Parts: sequence; C-alpha cells; structure tokens
Amino acid sequence: MRIVAGQFRGRPLKAPKGENTRPTTDRVRESMMSAVESARGGLEGAVVLDAFAGSGALGLEALSRGARCAHFFERSGEALRALGANVRALGLDARRARLHRADVLKDPPVWASEPFDLVFLDPPYALPASCALGVPRALAERGALAADAIVVYEHAASTCADADEAVDASGLALARRKKYGDTVVDVLRPAAPDDAD
Repeated sequence: MRIVAGQFRGRPLKAPKGENTRPTTDRVRESMMSAVESARGGLEGAVVLDAFAGSGALGLEALSRGARCAHFFERSGEALRALGANVRALGLDARRARLHRADVLKDPPVWASEPFDLVFLDPPYALPASCALGVPRALAERGALAADAIVVYEHAASTCADADEAVDASGLALARRKKYGDTVVDVLRPAAPDDAD
C-alpha cells in the first residue's frame, strides 16, 4: 500500500498483520478520492473522520491531499500500532492526525469541536449497514456533521439492498455508487428536506 497522491504521494503504508483488517486497494482509494474531490471541490481544509481506520490509509490519503486534520478511530491494538507507525513515518503531529483507541460504534465523536466535513466508513463487511451508518446519523443529531458533509461508505456488493435501506433511515442520500468487483463504494450526502418525501 502507498499514498496515491498529494504531499505524501508514493510513500508506503504499513498494514496490520493478520486477517482482521481489509485495506482498501490503491486503485479503489484513488477512484474514491477522485469522487470525493470532485463532489467537494478538493479536500483543502477538511476535517475528516476515519471511523474504522485500520492502517489509516483513507484518512492519511485525505491529509496528503490537503485535509486540515483527521480523527482516526480504531479498537484493534495491532491496527493501531500500524496506524501509529504510518503517522510517524509521514511526520504528522497530533494537530493533524488524532488517534483514538475506541469503538466508534459505542462512542461516536459527537463531542468534536468542529463538525466533520468528510467521514470514511470502511467497516468489516459483516457489520450491518444500519450499524455503520448509525455513526454519521449520531454525528448529525449532535451537530458534529457539517451540513454539506460527504460520507464515503465501503461495503460488499452483496449488501447493496441493506445499504440502501440504511441510507434512507440515516438521513443521508446516495450521490454516487461505484462497484469494484465484490466491493461497492457509496458517496453519500445529508438528505435535503425534500429528499425525505
């Protein structure tokens, strides 16, 4: 794995050992970031939540492309060690890369001092979509999700129907869906009031 573009382009990233994490491939990450940059008009100044961080590849890619800061949530000690090594290798300080050893499902960062502009959800594929999309819903309910935020949700292609149902219930709307083999990436935005009709 490597950083695809931006300030840290080409820099390698460590992945956690074992099979408990499933790093997003460089190709999928490149396409995902292109969609986010297009939807948002770039990543400059964005406040990012990498909710199921693993190696931190998604949040680190956003930082490389100009995001102001990223909060990384990870509960696995092994993954957190790899993430910490990646952050140190890139020379990022705690103002830009904030690591949290916590379960984002049980303790979503509704306390954030600034609302999140960009949320990455790349949970284990076995996690129901309603659980994963409960994170941005909890953020929105407490004012911790920007009104024009982008939520990127990666899930198995076999769970699209469940994802669609969960998106409707979460106060989000599907802006774009892209399939990469068995992986699907949904780009979501907060639903406009008339979207709920």
